[in-house]
Amino acid sequence: MNIKLVALDMDGTLLNSKKEKPAEFIPWVEKHPEIKVVIASGRQYYTLEKDFMEIRDKLTFIAENGGLVFEKGEVIFKDEMDKQDVLNCIDLIEKVPYATAVVCGAKSAYVTEPDEEIRYNVEMYYERNTIVKDLREAVKNDAIVKVAVYFKKEKAEESMKYFENVGKNLNTVLSGASWIDIANKTEGKGNAVKAICEKYSIAHEEAMAFGDYLNDMSLLESCGESYCMKNGHPTLKSLAKYVTEKTNDENGVMEVLTVSYTHLRAHETRH
Repeated sequence: MNIKLVALDMDGTLLNSKKEKPAEFIPWVEKHPEIKVVIASGRQYYTLEKDFMEIRDKLTFIAENGGLVFEKGEVIFKDEMDKQDVLNCIDLIEKVPYATAVVCGAKSAYVTEPDEEIRYNVEMYYERNTIVKDLREAVKNDAIVKVAVYFKKEKAEESMKYFENVGKNLNTVLSGASWIDIANKTEGKGNAVKAICEKYSIAHEEAMAFGDYLNDMSLLESCGESYCMKNGHPTLKSLAKYVTEKTNDENGVMEVLTVSYTHLRAHETRH
């Protein structure tokens, strides 16, 4: 096993339940510059950048579930939605109970007049956000890569039924108890990883991925060494090559990375 890329989901995977990253993660990244470390998240790039500012230029960021890829503050990959598709999504979401649309662009995320609960959850994932009177106007002035839908009362999973016919070009993914993400069918963390691997000539079997939820399916499929967290969704566990022995609250990712890399170095030393 010669790992050259490690792709990591954030919530439920690298981060613990308090949204904290492992203390040993940044030292591990700095110690292993030969491994391309990819943060793969449904979060906005500007939120991820803030979270990892001290090592920003040592990481590659897949943001918006694969809609955008950034390196050193620059976009290196983008999967923009058709503007009419975005407008159709807004029309639909306005009719769905408990639902709020968050339109995610390269410049900012956009939401209309949020209450305290919605504002809190939007700001948690979208460091750069803009409150607008009309989402449709915002769509005209940015490259939109995702429409996120926030659900009060954790109604996301039972509300998937409303999005079965969202559009022939679009795909709907459950990304948490309170969130659904809508994007191009071509968009996904997996396609973004493939673009990165192609750019840097990294083979499938040289890539490792960690995830915990259904929006991580393509991420795990894109890498030869795939891990679902012990705390992950049952469907993802059945897809993954491995399941971690520890949860995200027990630093399951770092245990695997530390053990795997130790074995890798031992193997290289023997040969």
